[in-house]
Amino acid sequence: MYHYATVEKALNELNEKGFTIDFNVEEQQILEHPNNYGIVEIYRYEGMSNPDDEATVYGIQNFTTGDRGVFVAGNLSFAENDVAKLLLKLEIDDRKNEDF
Repeated sequence: MYHYATVEKALNELNEKGFTIDFNVEEQQILEHPNNYGIVEIYRYEGMSNPDDEATVYGIQNFTTGDRGVFVAGNLSFAENDVAKLLLKLEIDDRKNEDF
């Protein structure tokens, strides 16, 4: 997990590292082939005073093509967005696998 001052800073740094696809716009790619994707970087940003300001920035890679991009999930998007739900599941599964 990486620590950046803001979501914008995280997105800029990830873009410089080659994470150029906006999966918030291109989410269908992940939904159609979820097994091809993995989370390679995660950044969580918490607002100073309001929990609704929380966000998670995912650096995602397609392990088949090598394509890399980002997905930004707001606090409420986990309940409302299919890709956010899928990424949360991947994140939880990755943590379970690290314990073994």
